[in-house]
Amino acid sequence: MSAELISILVLVVVFVIATTRSINMGALAFAAAFGVGTLVADMKTDDIFKGFPGSLFVVLVGVTFLFAIARANGTTDWLVHMAIRLVGGRIALMPWVMFAITGVLTAIGAVSPAAVAIVAPIAMGFAAKYRISPLLMGVMVVHGAQAGGFSPISIYGTIVNGIVAKEGLPGNEIVLFLASLVVNLLIAVVVFVVLGGMKLARQPLDAPAPARTGGGDDSLGGGVGDGNDDETDERVTLTAPRIATLLGLAALVVAALVFDLDVGLAAITVAVLLSVVWPETSKEAITQITWPTVLLICGILTYVAVLQTMGTIKWAGDSVASVGAPLLAALLICYIGAIVSAFASSVGIMGALIPLAVPFLLQGEVSAIGLIAALAVSATVVDVSPFSTNGALVLAGAQDVDRDKFFKQLMVYGGIMVAAAPPLVWLALVVPGIW
Repeated sequence: MSAELISILVLVVVFVIATTRSINMGALAFAAAFGVGTLVADMKTDDIFKGFPGSLFVVLVGVTFLFAIARANGTTDWLVHMAIRLVGGRIALMPWVMFAITGVLTAIGAVSPAAVAIVAPIAMGFAAKYRISPLLMGVMVVHGAQAGGFSPISIYGTIVNGIVAKEGLPGNEIVLFLASLVVNLLIAVVVFVVLGGMKLARQPLDAPAPARTGGGDDSLGGGVGDGNDDETDERVTLTAPRIATLLGLAALVVAALVFDLDVGLAAITVAVLLSVVWPETSKEAITQITWPTVLLICGILTYVAVLQTMGTIKWAGDSVASVGAPLLAALLICYIGAIVSAFASSVGIMGALIPLAVPFLLQGEVSAIGLIAALAVSATVVDVSPFSTNGALVLAGAQDVDRDKFFKQLMVYGGIMVAAAPPLVWLALVVPGIW
């Protein structure tokens, strides 16, 4: 049995054990990375540690710490109240507001995880307070980010178009952008209807919310308010800690979008500055960092890095590229992009697969423009998976939910996207051959 096949089977075993034994999958993945890396791939320990996603670790810790402070001092309550006023009390519009905000951020140049890191904690706090399905809200945020993610001036769009130009392939920036925009918008519409978005239109703003019981579906409630004027005044009062936190959040946005600084380091810096002035809030917030989620994501991504180092990903890509039927090869490449991207970097997998597809794309039997757009969409619509950066940020930002249940919901939804998105975009963008 080849080393590549062994590494894939070990990954399957990790999933099975974590699901059936309720063991943190990240811990299992670290053990698997050590075992496979040293025994199968003959890797040194330092090589295994190189795969640890240090930047994502800092993003998860920094963003959850900062927004835990914002929650503790009432800033998130103030933001939610202002958002309600912005939409005139129409709760059903809030998921679409979050979709639009993240879409605009990525379209004008924000990296998708940066946009999600900024919006998701606010959106998930709103979902907790107003009985909106956390899955619905989280999915809307991620799909919003991907809807704008391939504009000609976006990070993703620039990278993919650059790869296409470097490989000498025909490209169309507008087709790429519109493909991602339309697909994510259609998915958002379906998700909104299926996960109870239409019911929100009938939900009165001041309706008493039932107490939360720890689930992850749209039956969850969470203290909308009981009409108490003192409580309302408290929510809308701008105290010194709240003003400072809002300024810190604004600084985070500017740092990420204007100066292209690391979101995680910027978030931790803002959180530390707030902690120095109001240490009592920091003590409460530090306990709310979602360490099990951090362990889970970092462990899985470390193992995926081992797979990449030992050539498992390239092996799978080469196997598909050798398929004689170009249309079938195109579909398989979209599937590989979706599967791997659910656990790793979307841009990274596109950067690996587009060059692998060059030989048969240059033959002209498959539309290069259509396949590149299909691959880009397939590799990004799955980013709601809890193992991807965006999905991890949604999971980390969820409030008042059973995290194990919510994790499984995100994993199931991500699995549905992995299974359904590639053939659908393949049928729409590759098979017709009109691009």
